[in-house]
Amino acid sequence: MPCKVIAIANQKGGVGKTTTTINLATAIAAVGKRIMVIDLDPQGNASTGFGIEQEDRNPTIYEVILGTAALDKAILGTGIPGLDIVSATIDLSGAEVELIDFEDRTFQLRKAISKSKVLQEYDFIIIDCPPSLSLLTLNALVAATSVLVPLQCEFFALEGLSLLLKTIERVKVNFNPGLEIHGIVLTMFDTRNNLSSQVADDVRNYLGSKVFDTMIPRNVRMSEAPSHGKPSLLYDFNCAGSQAYIKLASELLKKSKSAA
Repeated sequence: MPCKVIAIANQKGGVGKTTTTINLATAIAAVGKRIMVIDLDPQGNASTGFGIEQEDRNPTIYEVILGTAALDKAILGTGIPGLDIVSATIDLSGAEVELIDFEDRTFQLRKAISKSKVLQEYDFIIIDCPPSLSLLTLNALVAATSVLVPLQCEFFALEGLSLLLKTIERVKVNFNPGLEIHGIVLTMFDTRNNLSSQVADDVRNYLGSKVFDTMIPRNVRMSEAPSHGKPSLLYDFNCAGSQAYIKLASELLKKSKSAA
């Protein structure tokens, strides 16, 4: 199976993009796949979630995006077999302005990936996007083969979904004809809250099979894991959140295989 580049995107913050990136990548690596995570959020939370210290983040995706460092030189091990990361720092926030003068500014990440050996060395590249429809997110969508959208099970999350889907369609028409929606994953599902079930039903009625069967529950142990620099699967394998991401990984691999 050729390398698949999955952008995990949603312009709304707090929907579980980074949590999904970290734990989905870990779960996929656990079944023997080779994964590279690209932390494309200036907050660098995915890097922190894998225990990458600030002083070890050099070079970062910032230098890669600007073309001053090769992607291969920025790859760091996470300590998890088969799982590597290209880290980020707050410097990445300046890339938006600096890229304005680049004629092909929307293709910088795609070019960096295509020039490296990563497409031959990894089964999946997972890009953790910032919480905005910014130039960085656009770079991720242009570089990706598909988009995975974490969607919080709350009313306001639905409002932004149509805007994101329109953006994805525009990117597909203008920059990346092969871009597909890999799926919508419902996050922060609360069984005690009727609204969660209502939102889940509305999204499934609207998008049908594009919505993953697996839903990610609200889970305290999963929230604690980043402070220990670990994915929740390593922090507490048996918690409800970890088990949900294992099921999500299995579902994603099945979808990827059927689409190949």
